[in-house]
Amino acid sequence: MIVKKTDFKHVDYLWDESKATNLQGDEVALLLYRSNLLGADLRITNYGGGNTSCRTIEKDPLTGEETEIMYIKGSGGDIGSLKRSGLAGLYVNKLRALKNVYRGLAHEDEMVGLFNHCIYDLNSKAPSIDTPLHGLLPFKHIDHLHPDALIAIAAAEDSAKITKEIWGDTMGWVPWQRPGFDLGLQIEQCLADNPNIRGIILGSHGLFTWGNTAYECYVNSLEVIEMASKYIDKKIKNKLIFGNQKLERLKEEKRRNQAALIAPLLRGLCSSNKPMIGHFTDDERVLEFINSNDLERLAPLGTSCPDHFLRTKIKPLVLTINADSDLSNSKEILKQLIPAFEEYRKEYKQYYDTCKHDNSPAIRDANPVVIIFPRVGMFTFAKNKQTARVASEFYINAINVMKGAEAISKYTALPRQEAFDIEYWLLEEAKLKRQPAEQPLSRKVALITGASGGIGKAIADKLVAEGANVVLTDLKGETLAEAKATFKRDQVTVAICDVTDSKSIEKAYQKACLDFGGVDIVIHSAGLAISKPLEETTTKDWDILQNVLVKGQFLMAQKGVEIMRKQKLGGNIINIASKNGLVSGPNNIGYGTAKAAQQHMTRLLAAEVAKDKIRVNTVNPDGVIVGSKIWEGTWAEGRAKANGITVEELPAFYAKRNLLNEIILPEDIANAVFVLVNILDKSTGNTINVDGGMANAFVR
Repeated sequence: MIVKKTDFKHVDYLWDESKATNLQGDEVALLLYRSNLLGADLRITNYGGGNTSCRTIEKDPLTGEETEIMYIKGSGGDIGSLKRSGLAGLYVNKLRALKNVYRGLAHEDEMVGLFNHCIYDLNSKAPSIDTPLHGLLPFKHIDHLHPDALIAIAAAEDSAKITKEIWGDTMGWVPWQRPGFDLGLQIEQCLADNPNIRGIILGSHGLFTWGNTAYECYVNSLEVIEMASKYIDKKIKNKLIFGNQKLERLKEEKRRNQAALIAPLLRGLCSSNKPMIGHFTDDERVLEFINSNDLERLAPLGTSCPDHFLRTKIKPLVLTINADSDLSNSKEILKQLIPAFEEYRKEYKQYYDTCKHDNSPAIRDANPVVIIFPRVGMFTFAKNKQTARVASEFYINAINVMKGAEAISKYTALPRQEAFDIEYWLLEEAKLKRQPAEQPLSRKVALITGASGGIGKAIADKLVAEGANVVLTDLKGETLAEAKATFKRDQVTVAICDVTDSKSIEKAYQKACLDFGGVDIVIHSAGLAISKPLEETTTKDWDILQNVLVKGQFLMAQKGVEIMRKQKLGGNIINIASKNGLVSGPNNIGYGTAKAAQQHMTRLLAAEVAKDKIRVNTVNPDGVIVGSKIWEGTWAEGRAKANGITVEELPAFYAKRNLLNEIILPEDIANAVFVLVNILDKSTGNTINVDGGMANAFVR
């Protein structure tokens, strides 16, 4: 089989024969290679969606006989990043023997526990619910994917007829049924009735394809998806997209300004049960859908593919607010938002009460995951950034599905009862309970000034390690890019920010609102130090210290409190000051005065915003020489001169002069910040000295 990249226009042909050749003879390695290629193209399947498998011949450790083993993606994995540790390895003969004990649909769930009796590889991940769908088929390599084009056909009103029209007798079709052992039997029977087919479409669900080798399976999957995509494209060209445009989108700058203004309000309302992290997109596909004539008809129907609505809820909340409104007027906007959220929660409870069974899990958070703001864009909210972003991507998949289904026929969603039985499936509940415990700051957003190095970067490292989403801000884009590169996707975002400029600060907070939905923690760490005697201190020295340290702190707090008040989730402001704001010393008039102002401003702010459950505290470092940027300039020389020592002697000098004789590191300051935001939750207006113990800096 010779295939060229140019044969495909709607999917990415990524197979590299030289890489594959190096894997020959290792079917599991080829499975992983194929899976990663398929998962790299979001048109084929989204994060966590789909499943892939292969068969090998292994020696049974008990009998010594050769036996057939199936390796399949384990429960909760992602084919795009799948590794060997994410696979389940099962005896094929034992899987097939489960047919002897299957008691029918009413006892479907008990089969999952029996999968464990089929385990061959003792290091296996928990087998997924799709295991029998693969295990009851005879092929060496199998792909189960959720391509938008195929789901569009699967969700079309006359899906079986369209399948026949595109592929003739070469594709099977099985009507919707919840994944499980019985669906595996249906797929097995479909193949028995149609032995020459190359794949099977599952109604409202997805695609099964196969091959005798990893490569044949890969190409078969791409070819089937390509044929479906071409068919839909041809139909779309002759049809109005979503009934044509109804509303005109706002210009990009206005869209993003309006989105940033409303995001904290939406986040606060979505967080009525637990705090949520947000994601915003004004992707072209989203704008096409949300500004169309068909939005009002299609959005309430909900999604069709189980993988979609498990992450997006059954339907979105569509806002009716005028996109040209003054969204800075929070009180007036909330008058419109609150009833919309109340109605959504009421409808979700009705859905639950109508569809629940005697043994259904308790109702989950009734707030929307997807929020559509016509003319502006789409918001998604979830427990962390990755989950919110993935929900957004899945709803874009759902938009693609609706677009394709409407072009070729008429879009149909799953009946509400079927949707509920997936959403509140006891097996799905068990999967949720297996998820790792949340980190302490996983639902928090922090904005840090001076975050590209020194103390600021150490604070960012600590907060991210504890689960927070962080906005790194600093003056230079290059240093921010370097800092960002040390984190994983979704953990941080960056914004160039001059803390002396209110417009620059506003843009930084706008980034926080667009990328994460708002802000919970503001840490003013940006700073500089100038050490001069009175006669040498210029007004320029004085002004820059006051502007960066004092004015910057004021402006950061002012804008941060504005957003926190919109969210009504409380918050934390932590100002990184210095021992020098408490201790009188030589050659320090400008810096010491500015640091003292920072400390008292903290106390004043704490008294003013406590009613909003916003806590304001100070961390006072001293002698943070290692890794601190302010010691890279003339400050070190000035402090050495003031103390009658050399620059090289500074670290030892500062360590010896504190009571504990300890060198103070940026990480020590970061630990103090974490304690204030996560542990000392009833402390405000306080100062924590991180200086090894300086008696003349004791606050009391």
